[in-house]
Amino acid sequence: MSNTDILFAPLSQRLPPALLALGAQLVALLAVAALAIVSRESGATLPLPFWIGLTGLGAALSSRWLGLPIWWQIINLVFIPLLWLTLQSGIDPAWFLAGLILLAVTSLGVIRTRVPLYLSSSRAAEALAARLPDQARVLDLGCGLGGPLARLAALRPDAALYGVEAAPLNWLIARLRLWRRARIGLGNLWDSDLSDHDVVYAYLSPAPMPRLWQKARAEMRPGSLFISNTFTVPGVEPDEVVELHDLSHARLLIWRMR
Repeated sequence: MSNTDILFAPLSQRLPPALLALGAQLVALLAVAALAIVSRESGATLPLPFWIGLTGLGAALSSRWLGLPIWWQIINLVFIPLLWLTLQSGIDPAWFLAGLILLAVTSLGVIRTRVPLYLSSSRAAEALAARLPDQARVLDLGCGLGGPLARLAALRPDAALYGVEAAPLNWLIARLRLWRRARIGLGNLWDSDLSDHDVVYAYLSPAPMPRLWQKARAEMRPGSLFISNTFTVPGVEPDEVVELHDLSHARLLIWRMR
């Protein structure tokens, strides 16, 4: 995508969904606050739950206008009402702070990468192990807690294993779990060099796949394998599809770089 295309692309393609969702919430809060002020000055008194519900509805409509997917619209619809109900419950605020800290250290890279934490099944690692060339150098982009790499280390001790993870707690767990069996880097997948690897594995989300495919095409060597768990590259047919028949109905999509 050229700079001109990026400039005129919809906001939903230029900005992370989390930031757009926050913007939708702010727009709704400001609009409802203005309506509440006008209503009070006119002498009308409406109960607080009405304004809370109207804020959620406004946030959902704003997120729809911004082009966010349906699940973000639902999140925006219920966020303020659920927050208000939670505050009425009398739960110690320290629990919310603890939850926020846990979310930050396990999902720190989501805003930039648009990739939540997905856990690969053991069947994915086994299918992956069966397709590795001898002495393969394998990179797991967004390796999470290190599950697939740990399974590969047991099944294919000849392979050189690498992983990159953006969330600090996930990285620490993977690093301790794979001590001396794999090299796990703390960083962003977009900063990773793919050129030195025979196999690049990713279990990400639909959002980064077009950009990741362009990165793979630019950096990976001919004959190397780009393997995505479940999420496809729009408009590009894989060379092989492996159904995993696991609980999440996942599959491996395999492209041989040319």
